[in-house]
Amino acid sequence: MGRAATEEGFLLPLRDEEGQGFWEGALRGELRIQACGSCDRLRFPPRPMCPHCRSTDSQWKTMSGRGTIWSFVVAHPPLLEAYQSVAPYNVIVVALDEDSLIRLVGNLVA
Repeated sequence: MGRAATEEGFLLPLRDEEGQGFWEGALRGELRIQACGSCDRLRFPPRPMCPHCRSTDSQWKTMSGRGTIWSFVVAHPPLLEAYQSVAPYNVIVVALDEDSLIRLVGNLVA
């Protein structure tokens, strides 16, 4: 899942076919992770083939949304000029409770 930028310079996710289930879940307030349809292992980022068993079968599973902060940083000043108005801001890496090898990057809001 790559990134694009708005006219103001803010980063936006690029949506592709493989990640569509993730974004559909996000619109519903759900955290969905792709799982192999054969061996049932979770995989992120989404991709067409399981790296474990090489199956091309996949499904989307809704996660609890719980995890452990694995790492964090507070950006002072921001690397991109567009983010100056929200600096300082935090960036966290969260290891999911369902699979601690899957780590998502975001910010802590509350």
